Amino acid sequence: MTLLRHEDRRLITGSGKFTADWNLEGQIHASIVRSDRAHAEIMSIDIEVARSVAGVVAVYTAADVTASGFSPIPAGPDIVGAHGEVIIKNAMPLLAIDRVRFVGQAVAMVVAISEDIAHDAAELVEVDYRELAPIASTEQALTQNAEQLHINASSNLSLVYESGDSKKVEQAFATADRTTTLTMESQRLCGAPLEPRAALVDYNATTDVTTVYTPTQGLLGMRAALAGITGLQASDIEIVTEDVGGSFGLRGGPGSEHGLLVLAAQQLKRPVKWVARRSELFIGEWHGRALTLTGSVALDKDDQITALRFDDTVDLGAYNCYFGGFIGTNNLSVTMGGAYQIPALYMQSTLVYTNKVPVTAYRGAGRPDIAFAIERLIDQAAAEHQLDAVEFRKKNLISKEAFPYMTANGTEYDCGDFSAVLDKALDLANYSSFSERRKAASLQRKIRGIGVGYYVEKSGAGGAPKDQVSCKFSGDGTLTLFAVTGPSGQGHETSFAQIVGEGLGISVSQISYQAGDAKQQLIGNGTGGSRSLYGVGSAFKLLIAAVIEKAKPYAAVALSVDVDDIAFDGGRFHDRSATNSIHLNELVSQVAGEEEHPFNVTAETTTGANYPNGCHVAECELDPDTGVVEIVAYAAVDDLGNVINPELVRGQVHGGVVQGAGQAFTEAVVYDDQAQLLSGSFLDYAMPRAGLVQSMVTDTHAVPTALNELGSKGVGESGCSGSLPALSNAMMDILRQLGAGPMDMPYTPYRVWQHLQDNKA
Repeated sequence: MTLLRHEDRRLITGSGKFTADWNLEGQIHASIVRSDRAHAEIMSIDIEVARSVAGVVAVYTAADVTASGFSPIPAGPDIVGAHGEVIIKNAMPLLAIDRVRFVGQAVAMVVAISEDIAHDAAELVEVDYRELAPIASTEQALTQNAEQLHINASSNLSLVYESGDSKKVEQAFATADRTTTLTMESQRLCGAPLEPRAALVDYNATTDVTTVYTPTQGLLGMRAALAGITGLQASDIEIVTEDVGGSFGLRGGPGSEHGLLVLAAQQLKRPVKWVARRSELFIGEWHGRALTLTGSVALDKDDQITALRFDDTVDLGAYNCYFGGFIGTNNLSVTMGGAYQIPALYMQSTLVYTNKVPVTAYRGAGRPDIAFAIERLIDQAAAEHQLDAVEFRKKNLISKEAFPYMTANGTEYDCGDFSAVLDKALDLANYSSFSERRKAASLQRKIRGIGVGYYVEKSGAGGAPKDQVSCKFSGDGTLTLFAVTGPSGQGHETSFAQIVGEGLGISVSQISYQAGDAKQQLIGNGTGGSRSLYGVGSAFKLLIAAVIEKAKPYAAVALSVDVDDIAFDGGRFHDRSATNSIHLNELVSQVAGEEEHPFNVTAETTTGANYPNGCHVAECELDPDTGVVEIVAYAAVDDLGNVINPELVRGQVHGGVVQGAGQAFTEAVVYDDQAQLLSGSFLDYAMPRAGLVQSMVTDTHAVPTALNELGSKGVGESGCSGSLPALSNAMMDILRQLGAGPMDMPYTPYRVWQHLQDNKA
């Protein structure tokens, strides 16, 4: 069997190491007591019975957290609103202090000698609540007599944000030949990584260092946030992560449990471990999406788009946590023009508190949502005004000659060839012969629809000032690469080794990658925003040149020539005549000694954002008698700049497409009108399964960017960003054939069937 990734052998043989696999001598276990009320005052907490259980070591409440001086969960960046006001933030305490604001909020923590004892004792903690009126929706939150969830947030508003030129947009709509308006939901989702949230914390009283074993997608970000919560110096915290079973934005920073475990480990002087039970993730893990987007588009008589506006409502949940506010403002607005040349853009976002789980980053973090909304609106306008949806897009796409292109709300796309990508995707999907497939489906009493979705997204700029990397040669010819960017399924160990191996002319089998080695003292970014390959990979490209320069004098000595006469090619140093040469591996062995190897170097680079884009085409079939929809064909063409490893790219696109298909057809977090969670397990929350997407073909169309050393663009969010609009537009095409109007995701069999019944002539 040929392994395509370095990581695969240990992962498929069960020898990977996830957080739950770590066990330390003398460790004890924690269990979290969570609120079963959506909104209530805490009148009292009785922990005495739980504390008296044999094997219980300690029970913690908010009073203990307050006494420790620990801070709440980070509430995200300051964001300026429509009239210069700054976002109203309400940070989530580690344990609820006087009030609970969502089902699942942490109220207490029990620590015991075993996991079972901790869970059993947690059941004995008695909380006396005084019920308060819950806010179950953003509409309810904004009503005049709604219960106020936070004392500083009247009308339950966190912020009203705007981007673009409202007056210019108003003028364009006033003079438009035709307009279309559509309201769309990007429903609340549970991220549900394969690996539950977990932590094991060990405090060393001798060194005063706290070691935290946990899944994370950003070692330094996790450490910095945990330092902010605990008041510890970042240098006194060590984060240990080996394998991570999915992150999707949810593993960017610590949860309440991380801070609580640090407190317990320091006070009890023993390692403390907590691994979430799957049911806890539905009420205790961050949620994603939760957006309502109302879009309007204005057209002139020649079918040119003259203006686009969005009025969005963002359900933050009960608190501001991490990127919840940033997603609903910056990330929705930065590419709100999509791939189209639109002279006037305007967006307003209203950020609202409700009694639900707080929302933060989830794969794409607003970028798939705005791509979905733009493309749904484009298709709806084409349908309403009897336009060909593809020709309508082609007429309005930003031309290749227009790059670099500045959007009407101030985003500069550096490069692209949108028309070529669209044409390539249509060819890959056999779009021109779709009518034949539709006719064949009708003979089987199936309704077949086709949907096109074009996305443009901004990849992550990164929070660190630069990405640093280093390398360590051994006398046996092996090479270890170091950076702080840890993988969670992207294949970093493979791609980074490939970049360096090809650049130095050595086998990738000799190269390994290690993330987060504290001894290296490197800085850099995590994996958020699809930036790992072009950020860290660009630094490794610069490291290649640094290694060659370091090795040249030694090669000159070995070949008895002047250093200026040395050239490097294909792993070999040679003189000008190319008659004498020496391989880098041989040189590495010759100069190896007991001291630091002379070829060990550090390199760094600063890379900002870039703009991946692509066109996805989906075909779906509906059985109108049952409401069952099948995804029968899928084609994707993405401009990811220079592609380093096509197999890894294909895997990322496939995973993203299926994740988007999960949102489109199966997944939804559902609350009742009392803000009680109804979808609290996989019995009620359906994940995408094998076979959901029956046939998928992918390709790329590279327009290299000049914004980093590799010329690469991000890929991690591309599958989600393309699949949400393509699949939804295919579904709308089906509904239009049956005379039914638009509907929102998820397109489950019952919801589709009921929608058809409700729309019968």
